[in-house]
Amino acid sequence: MDPVQRVRDNFNESIQLKTEAVEPLAPLIAKAAATMADCLLQEHKILSCGNGGSAADAQHFSSEMLNRFEMERPGLPAIALTTDTSTLTSIANDYQYADIFSKQIRALGQPGDILLAFSTSGESHNIIHAIDAAHDRSMLIIALTGRDGGQVADLMQENDIEIRVPGWSTARIQEVHLMIIHSLCDLVDRQLLGQE
Repeated sequence: MDPVQRVRDNFNESIQLKTEAVEPLAPLIAKAAATMADCLLQEHKILSCGNGGSAADAQHFSSEMLNRFEMERPGLPAIALTTDTSTLTSIANDYQYADIFSKQIRALGQPGDILLAFSTSGESHNIIHAIDAAHDRSMLIIALTGRDGGQVADLMQENDIEIRVPGWSTARIQEVHLMIIHSLCDLVDRQLLGQE
């Protein structure tokens, strides 16, 4: 194996998937950003969750909201449900790992809030439980998925938005998820601050 060529191949695969994804996903990303901006203008919040690299994506999104993205602005209400180790481990220990997000959503989620859920496979049990809990709390769902959408796709309701990356490699899907996060943050900022 030529390691330099392997790096080139990884870059090219990432570029190719982003190129394939942009046309089908751009309208969904724009719709999701408008939904988020409306949620925030109505003084609601965005809760985010995921596992592994997707947990990092959930935290990345909330940090861009709470602090700033590329423009100066006041912080926006967003909470990553992946960061409180005492809460996560107590729920996993006392109940089951599948409940680590849903129990938090039942305590923190309010009607009109948004759940931003990340699952490259769409099959993560704790994400499925989180979506069910969010629906019970009259929250909207924005799901970032990949592959065939898995069980998450089947849970989407009329006003929910699934942004499904048309790929099968977890790494490549997560790379597109990061592009989607940055696009959402950019559009939310521009819609809230009224800048073109």
